[in-house]
Amino acid sequence: MKFKDLLQKAGDLPCFTTSFMAAGENLAQIRLQLNRWVKNGRLIRLRKGLYVLSDPYRKIKPELFAVANAIKSPSYVSFQSALSWYGLIPEFTFALTCVTTARPQIIVTPLGRFEYRHISKDLFWGFQQTDLSQKQTCFIARPEKALLDLVYFTAGGEKKEFLEELRLQNLEKLNRRVLEQFAEKSKSPKLRKAVSNIEIILDEPEGIEL
Repeated sequence: MKFKDLLQKAGDLPCFTTSFMAAGENLAQIRLQLNRWVKNGRLIRLRKGLYVLSDPYRKIKPELFAVANAIKSPSYVSFQSALSWYGLIPEFTFALTCVTTARPQIIVTPLGRFEYRHISKDLFWGFQQTDLSQKQTCFIARPEKALLDLVYFTAGGEKKEFLEELRLQNLEKLNRRVLEQFAEKSKSPKLRKAVSNIEIILDEPEGIEL
């Protein structure tokens, strides 16, 4: 395979796998060629068998949320990364944080740091497929699930003090009924307590009129 053939086949993808490139080709030869292109800087290896084109050769900019799903599957974007994307918290998140039913892992790549937290299959729900730029998509937690995931994995996350420290904003994006349904579905006393405190915050006035 020549590099121009790779560009034609994978140029419109945020990232691609060895098996995708090897369809109809000799797998061993494809692996050897991909390794050569990594060494000469044309490709970036994200993990074993997963690659992205280096910047000068990209037709599209890879969306990090789409890349996160590809690095570890099944997974969905959650926690502060999702909350920030929805505009529910003001902070910029240094690492892209995800939920997975696979083993927990931190993967550092030239594109950024990806953190995966393990969750049981019983709690692996509450996410949706979302359109990103340039026909890319990702799986991301619904706003309510992203908040509850963060609570679930944080010691004391159900306490009102912790929830206030998040400085939640744009609260109209949180659906009270969905929060309650998700807490009940989880069968977690911690999440039920968290929802009670979240509802207190939702009912508080946003400011004092002078």
